[in-house]
Amino acid sequence: MCDYSLHAVTSRPAKVGESLVSTSFCGTSTRGFAAKDEPTVAICLLPGTELGFEQDVRYNRNWLLTKSVGFRVAQFCVIKPKPPKQHHDGLLFPDGTIVLVNVLSEGQHARVLQLPATRLVKERGAHAEHASVYSAEQDDRVEIEPAQQA
Repeated sequence: MCDYSLHAVTSRPAKVGESLVSTSFCGTSTRGFAAKDEPTVAICLLPGTELGFEQDVRYNRNWLLTKSVGFRVAQFCVIKPKPPKQHHDGLLFPDGTIVLVNVLSEGQHARVLQLPATRLVKERGAHAEHASVYSAEQDDRVEIEPAQQA
């Protein structure tokens, strides 16, 4: 999925093994992922897509403070923000922390390790329907949206 504010940006689905970079897209207030050789194209990830980063993932806690999550692997997920017209793309880390993609520090390099299998997406969606997790950006609880079949 691509965050709601990226609908005006050219996009395409992620491919296994491709290198991505976290970036801001011109004309939007949204950060996301682009391929290294296509910096203006938003790369859309399905819930359950696994990413491996070159270094521990960093995010912007506020205007000046950058924080490390302490992990180099993450799974893409979608949260149900309140109100609904806010950013919803996130990265789920092994300790259960979720960081919104929109607050990732720019210029981080990641590789798409694995795309979700259709069956796996259905299973995770069924189990995650009522789950709630910590949102590192908002300091409150958020619900994970059930994964939808592609």
